[in-house]
Amino acid sequence: MLLPACSTNQSSESATGSSCDTSKGSLVIGVIAPLSGGLSAYGLGIRNSADLAVRQANQTCAVPGYRLVLQPEDDQATPQIAAQAATGLASDPNIAGVIGTYNSSTAQSVAPILAQQNIVEVSPGNTDPVLSMGPDATTAPKRQFPMYFRVATTDLLQGPYGAQYLIQKAGKKRIAVIDDGKTYGVGIANSFAQEAQQLGADIVTRERVGEHDTDFSSVIAKIRPMNPDAVYYGGEYPVAGPLSKQLADAGMPVTVMGGDGIADKQYVALGGRQGDLATGIGAPVESLPDSKKFIDDYTAAGYSEPYSPYGALSFDSANVIIDALKKVVSTGDFSSSRRQDMINAVQQTNVDGVSGHVSFDQFGDTTNKILTVYTVKGDAFVPVETGTFDPQASH
Repeated sequence: MLLPACSTNQSSESATGSSCDTSKGSLVIGVIAPLSGGLSAYGLGIRNSADLAVRQANQTCAVPGYRLVLQPEDDQATPQIAAQAATGLASDPNIAGVIGTYNSSTAQSVAPILAQQNIVEVSPGNTDPVLSMGPDATTAPKRQFPMYFRVATTDLLQGPYGAQYLIQKAGKKRIAVIDDGKTYGVGIANSFAQEAQQLGADIVTRERVGEHDTDFSSVIAKIRPMNPDAVYYGGEYPVAGPLSKQLADAGMPVTVMGGDGIADKQYVALGGRQGDLATGIGAPVESLPDSKKFIDDYTAAGYSEPYSPYGALSFDSANVIIDALKKVVSTGDFSSSRRQDMINAVQQTNVDGVSGHVSFDQFGDTTNKILTVYTVKGDAFVPVETGTFDPQASH
């Protein structure tokens, strides 16, 4: 069942139920995610989970008259490549919607391209608030792309939620903040630092590393004299894991914390240490009553890779598009002229998904604000606390 990363329209074809009416042809659901490279542990879980949703939809004849085809595109976590993928998908009149992207930086290049063709996009992983609420997200929010939605809550909540835990629960007071210079990393580091200062912590220094760096001796030398008792990293696990290891090797075994970008087993495999912390989007999927069937079905499907922290969110993203398609075709055939109807149907989503409740506010953001703090125990992150960011706790 597993498809190579370069596959296009082959996906999900074998799952078409023979008893389904597919006389009206095929409709394409795209996926844009990092299917190769350092972040592929996330991207492959996103692709596979979307594939599972499409297969199940075909088996149950969910969209009468049509066969659904998943078209995964590898963006390599690179905005330019993501833009090329979006351009290719947008040129297909049979494209019904796109799941993605994972990275906020790639979303910035993809969303405008899909918006030109009015193609609905549902992201399982973007967390930068600018994507939905614009550059003045905190002071004068304005929706950027009417076709853009996400099931992941934003860094306006995730960064502060992590700060509250690190300072009020873990008792850290002197924190060095490091980011990777990318959209996501800078955004979550900024929102963390702002909340941490409001809580009375001392941000002893702000530093930056490159997303492809492997030697952190220079940045460690800069923060050592500051004597931090924790390091907050805005970025993703390919850098965060080795950074944690090199801090300890240099005689600074302080707690490292990050956002959902580091909350994967690969962080531990790359050097992340016991007791390090991360925030994640939503409640742990294993703890949700509606997620057991997803986990069992994913396992039974025999995918080679885990569903990853974004699997349930991707499965829900796919089903949001599928449910909207079902509503649209109930009133006539699908065509590119029905894409506004797709957007309207997605906006009205109000369902219980495997990742929790799924509905969207006036900006296209999820109304589900649940977050979780995880800690490294053994070879993986395990949940410590699940809740929501409480602004009153800062005062």
